[in-house]
Amino acid sequence: MGISQYIKVIGRGKQGARAITREQAADLFGQVLDRTVTDLEIGGFCLAMRIKGETPEEMAGFLDATYQRLNHLPATERPLVVLPSYNGARKLPVLTPLLALLLAREGLPVLVHGTATESSRIFASDVLAALDIHALTATRTIASGEVAFAATELLCPGLKQLLDVRRAVGLRNPAHSLVKIMNPCLGKSLVVSSYTHPEYAISMAQTFELIQANALLLRGTEGEVVADARRTPQMEAFIAGKRTLLQASQPGTLASVPDLPKEIDSASTAAYIRAVLSGTHAVPASIARQVEHILQLVSQL
Repeated sequence: MGISQYIKVIGRGKQGARAITREQAADLFGQVLDRTVTDLEIGGFCLAMRIKGETPEEMAGFLDATYQRLNHLPATERPLVVLPSYNGARKLPVLTPLLALLLAREGLPVLVHGTATESSRIFASDVLAALDIHALTATRTIASGEVAFAATELLCPGLKQLLDVRRAVGLRNPAHSLVKIMNPCLGKSLVVSSYTHPEYAISMAQTFELIQANALLLRGTEGEVVADARRTPQMEAFIAGKRTLLQASQPGTLASVPDLPKEIDSASTAAYIRAVLSGTHAVPASIARQVEHILQLVSQL
């Protein structure tokens, strides 16, 4: 069928572009994920949406199409915590694995999913591998107290291909927002999501409300879902889409965290995480608070 009729609507520039319906968005995104359209059409879609921006209804439609094609993970005994990890470390160590392991220590099953989206960053998958947690080779049930890592291509190969378009054109596309809010698991779960710019905080919150999600939303560390060790960010909760302010942003930023490793490579970060888990180093206060909020939310599911 093709997606040219949709590109004509969304591709008329910042002022002239119009939104499409949830059903149309699902049809469009499904064709993109299935690769039944040309590379030129996919590029046109990505650039058009980059200029226009996604509405909550469009993002819900993109999610609908993705869920129809996902290799879902089975339901877990306790509610599963989902940690998308797609940004990696640029200046600070990526501590998403620390958050995952702290939650697992509380008896929760935890899924980290992601893929390397740039060549110059250290990703959570690198640190997890250094901690002897390797990528799943097939979807399966995650045990209580376990951290598992799923590469995006295991969950949805078409989504991985769409994320890789960024390497060709140098710009993000709707897939980069979608992976931060999608839930690849059946059964009760909580998605922990983050944003980098204030406008995404608004659109992501509206999408969580629309799809009646269970989620925690915060401004993470360099785009990762873990709270910045130097400050406590605002955190908002969504239970069945109902929005609540859990944590107000605390003013001020520490110039440094004494125990935080100066190097951001995977080995140094893994060594720091082991030191925190053993009690040699303290859990950063902001991350400890994030763990408390997640435990509180999971208890409501």
